[in-house]
Amino acid sequence: MILAMHAGFAFLELGTVRKKNQVNALVKILTDFAVSGIAYFFIGYPLAYGVDFWSGAQTLAAHNGYELVRFFFLLTFAAAIPAIVSGGIAERAKFHPQSVATFFLVGLVYPFFEGIMWNNHLGVQAWLTHQFGAAFHDFAGSVVVHAVGGWIGLAAVLHLGARRGRYNRNGQIAAHPPSSIPFLALGAWILIVGWFGFNVMSAQRAGGISGLVAINSLMAMVGGTLIAMVVGKDDPGFIHNGPLAGLVAVCAGSDVMHPLGALMVGLVAGALFVWLFTLTQNKLKIDDVLGVWPLHGVCGVWGGVAAGVFGQHALGGMGGVSFMSQLIGTLMGVVISFAGGYAVYGLLKKAVGLRLDEEEEYNGADLSIHKITATPEREAANGF
Repeated sequence: MILAMHAGFAFLELGTVRKKNQVNALVKILTDFAVSGIAYFFIGYPLAYGVDFWSGAQTLAAHNGYELVRFFFLLTFAAAIPAIVSGGIAERAKFHPQSVATFFLVGLVYPFFEGIMWNNHLGVQAWLTHQFGAAFHDFAGSVVVHAVGGWIGLAAVLHLGARRGRYNRNGQIAAHPPSSIPFLALGAWILIVGWFGFNVMSAQRAGGISGLVAINSLMAMVGGTLIAMVVGKDDPGFIHNGPLAGLVAVCAGSDVMHPLGALMVGLVAGALFVWLFTLTQNKLKIDDVLGVWPLHGVCGVWGGVAAGVFGQHALGGMGGVSFMSQLIGTLMGVVISFAGGYAVYGLLKKAVGLRLDEEEEYNGADLSIHKITATPEREAANGF
């Protein structure tokens, strides 16, 4: 189910970008997943969990190959990092430098923080437990996956700058409406369905599966959808991203919240996404094409903090969480991911460049990089 979510990332981006960049959207997601598989297998997973795969197949297959299955499961999380970033840098980024960035992000930056929070590296979790009575809790990755991806995405977008023609010298904004609402909606629905595997199976063992996680995911999803409809004034782009905002935010505390708490988390997340997407695009003029920073970066932060609020017994939660631990752990995720992303993209910018040149961007990434468009029969019919 989580592997299928990468098809959701692909179609969400395909439906949002202009037609001259649709092929590139599809190719990036698949290629980035493949690069992530190599980086995580050889570097990232061993870095985060101290497990390597250099033993013989007989050893690897012991205990039904549980460690291999766990690697596959967690790879689908790790590969979400470049899939998230891809949406922010769409329509003007070079292809191969992004693949190189993916290798370092999934091989080093992401597993460094993953190991701290999900495998007790560097003693951070022990210190939080000693100081505040509970470790940082992120059941399914509001912070470890989504906030990390969103803040890396912001760093990449800042390095790239806006698409040419998006903002002019007079401060006017050139609209680039979605190329296909049906494909955008398809991507959102694939992500929604896959997310129940993302959240529920974060228990990582059949005996740990909880219906509470499923219902909390559902309530956050519907809350995000409905508030995005209201605040976004029926805009289909907002309505289809609203449930994703809710699901991002509920990941961290989906196993400890009451369903009403999860509904509130989703409502806040959906509203945050609509407001911040509008702010970044129109006021701050940060050309984050799919809004990956507000959707994953900010809603992920909200989810990390919200777990420390709505997970408390006083609000119907399971308890065992600390607001201060959640706040500190979340801020650590923001700092490590933004700094790591800024360094990776900054070095690549100096070494090989990140952007397509003006003519390539005008022609579109499909023709400039892949030498074909999403509708080649049209060009053939017109003699191009």
